[in-house]
Amino acid sequence: MPDNLYGKHLVVRIGNKCNFYFCFNISITKKEMKKFNYIVFAAVIIVACGQEEMPPSNTDNTQAEAKSITVQTVNKYRDGDIIFQTSGSGQSKAIQLATHSEYSHCGLMFKRKNGKDEWSVLEAIQPVKWTPLSEWIARGDDQHYVIKRVITDSIIPDKSLQELRKIAEQYLGKDYDLLFDWSDEKIYCSELVWKSYYNLNKTKVGEPQQLSEFDLSNPVVRQKMKERYGSQVPLQETVISPAAIFDSELLETIESK
Repeated sequence: MPDNLYGKHLVVRIGNKCNFYFCFNISITKKEMKKFNYIVFAAVIIVACGQEEMPPSNTDNTQAEAKSITVQTVNKYRDGDIIFQTSGSGQSKAIQLATHSEYSHCGLMFKRKNGKDEWSVLEAIQPVKWTPLSEWIARGDDQHYVIKRVITDSIIPDKSLQELRKIAEQYLGKDYDLLFDWSDEKIYCSELVWKSYYNLNKTKVGEPQQLSEFDLSNPVVRQKMKERYGSQVPLQETVISPAAIFDSELLETIESK
């Protein structure tokens, strides 16, 4: 080979996914070598810039999925949905034992923005108040909750839900009823839910019972009864429990977490 010629063996890989190789075995002059190198470098740059974009990172995908789930979850709620939980109150265990149910507290959900929450719960605690949904859930045992809804739209059409809200809001500010009295002077959680629906159009979400129909045999229950009533337990008092509403055949489960 003459002194002014150079042998050149070049292997170039193109692409990230497809392995295409181009091999060159050429003889060029020293002057042409520099020009050749520029051409090859430019070709590689063009090909590299033409590669398809990398897929989004796992973090981006996770955030997008989380946002989608949140939107879907919020959109499936409806005014008047009933939410249940096991509360951390001092009477919660007694209610569970007396009703043979996991759930001791309930409230009515309505779309009412409160801070970052799009939904709030109207609940009978002390006093009756609005509570942001996230705060309400956080208070429950293990943050577990169940949301239920009246099944038949003909019973509670959408146009009646604002009226339901107005009825329920009439209890705002009332004291919590520790004695579970059926009057409206004070009110307890499941009573608020039941009476709101009943006063709307006579819908009974659960059947009221007399106090004597509950299981009052457990020492925890008896102690709580003694604290509330002393020796004069009103066994004939009408009571609606969270369990009775939860088991109502008019309700279907919307969400359970």
